Amino acid sequence: MFPEVQLTSITRVDVARVEEWLNDAEVNSSWYGVDQNGIPLHIGYSPHEMRQASDDEWQQVFQNEDRKILSVYTREGDHIGEGQLVIEWPLLEAQLFLLVGRKDLWHHHYGTAALILLLDEAFDTCQLHRVWVDVPEYNEHALEMFRHLGFVLEGHLRGTHRKNDEWYDSMAMGLLSDEYSRRRARVLGNPAA
Repeated sequence: MFPEVQLTSITRVDVARVEEWLNDAEVNSSWYGVDQNGIPLHIGYSPHEMRQASDDEWQQVFQNEDRKILSVYTREGDHIGEGQLVIEWPLLEAQLFLLVGRKDLWHHHYGTAALILLLDEAFDTCQLHRVWVDVPEYNEHALEMFRHLGFVLEGHLRGTHRKNDEWYDSMAMGLLSDEYSRRRARVLGNPAA
């Protein structure tokens, strides 16, 4: 049984919390690490800059139909992470990003629960055909989570992620809409599907 989570619109408080999480070396090393100046990297926007963004700048980033950025909350109302879908509408596909920033909840299936909701958003709400991820080779837990949901290895990318001043390879993994509907039913306990 997976914990209950929900996806919500992101708030300025959420962005501040993401920035705080990324300042933790263990969190940012499982995400995208730091730049050459030691500043934690984030995909899609800079949490530090967005905390001071004008309303217009905020709308441009967080109301963009080509990049859906959503906060992940527990049933109890605790902010625990962030998910993104970067959509290529002409191709009906999206690259998916998922960060669970609360380390105390790692390995308790919160990531899987959030991933299912993001995939529901991609395949059901957006009617996409394909979702893919780019996972660093050192993030074995994430690789296992994506495999569990039916993602298939599509490619091996060389030297794509920097961690501790070294470059690591990553795995490009993809999932098609018809594969997901069958896999979702099995993962959630409906083996007849």
